[in-house]
Amino acid sequence: MQHHLILNAQLFRMNYFKQWAQRYRDDLVNDIMPFWMQHGMDREHGGLYTCVDRDGSLIDPTKSVWFQGRFGFIAAAAYNHIQPNEEWLEASKSCIDFLLDHCTAPDGRMYFEVTADGTPLRLRRYLFSECFAIIAMAEYAIASGERTYAERALELFSLVQRYANTPGLLAPKYLPALACQGHSLTMILINTAARLRKAIDSEILTAQIDRSINTLQTHFLHPEFKALLETVGPNGEFIDTGMGRTINPGHCIETAWFILEEARHRGWDEQLKQLGLQILDWSWAWGWDEQYGGIINFRDCRHLPPQDYSQDMKFWWPQTETIIAMLYAYLATGEEKYRERHQLVSEWTYAHFPDPEYGEWYGYLHRDGTVAQPAKGNLFKGPFHIPRMMIQSHLLCNDILQAHQEK
Repeated sequence: MQHHLILNAQLFRMNYFKQWAQRYRDDLVNDIMPFWMQHGMDREHGGLYTCVDRDGSLIDPTKSVWFQGRFGFIAAAAYNHIQPNEEWLEASKSCIDFLLDHCTAPDGRMYFEVTADGTPLRLRRYLFSECFAIIAMAEYAIASGERTYAERALELFSLVQRYANTPGLLAPKYLPALACQGHSLTMILINTAARLRKAIDSEILTAQIDRSINTLQTHFLHPEFKALLETVGPNGEFIDTGMGRTINPGHCIETAWFILEEARHRGWDEQLKQLGLQILDWSWAWGWDEQYGGIINFRDCRHLPPQDYSQDMKFWWPQTETIIAMLYAYLATGEEKYRERHQLVSEWTYAHFPDPEYGEWYGYLHRDGTVAQPAKGNLFKGPFHIPRMMIQSHLLCNDILQAHQEK
């Protein structure tokens, strides 16, 4: 009897992952990619528009430089891992060419937003435009076989490191009275280096991953709060202000799967695996909304009221990062709690974000899951987190199934 129950449980889990693997692929191929190929691609100037309304109609021709890189990566990744659709590969190249031709400043930095034809509008202090350009060129190099894109990406990565590590090159976010460092760049460099390493090998890439993970562990991880904080002092000091107390569960969960991915790359390195799982467990406890479901935007580590006006909203991307992270955690451990959490966040996400009438997903929900605004894109939301989740999760579900067959 006990043996029969075990077999039934295993069969249930395998069917569960088979169904999700198929759904992720179907939604990517039949919904997300067609929506953006139709409504996002600029056939006149090249590159991608993202400021589109619920039905895909353009509401602002301003182009997000982030998304030239982000969709350049997604279209190539879908080509590499889902199906070799030549239109996707052409879309990737269009975004990358637009980046290189119009979005690069004379000093090698990249702008934040440009006009439809590529006239620069804004350059921000952050290095995220460059990071997204790097992963786009790396993935396209793999898809096309053109190594020069990977070499260009490695050059840009070195520039990012120089700006990140040279005092005075980037304007500080705060005046000298508030010396601090942020979680965002530290964590994004893990993923940027890991993606680039798949296209071209260089010792600086793994060294950066090691440096970022060490900084996260020694500076941003605060066991007294069971939290990874968004902003800390230069040596990890706790800053007891609204900013210093902020927990961004979505960012933390994204960091967790970046670390789990690196642990897997190193043959499931036990120390890295446990670090990723610890961050994931802590961040789930802070982020999951027990009353309404979904991952909440911001929390205060002292349980004080967060200052951000969107603190209790449900954005699209923390949900997608959690879906990926729970699959990585299940692959790493086989623990049922991670499958159960994957089911919780997946069912809530799919019940609230997809738009059955016009396709794609809403981005901004109130805490109770009702739609706050219906646009499908802007300078920050577009075809990245959702299709990345579908690609990664399709592959992870298949990896889980393969691991089960090999037992």
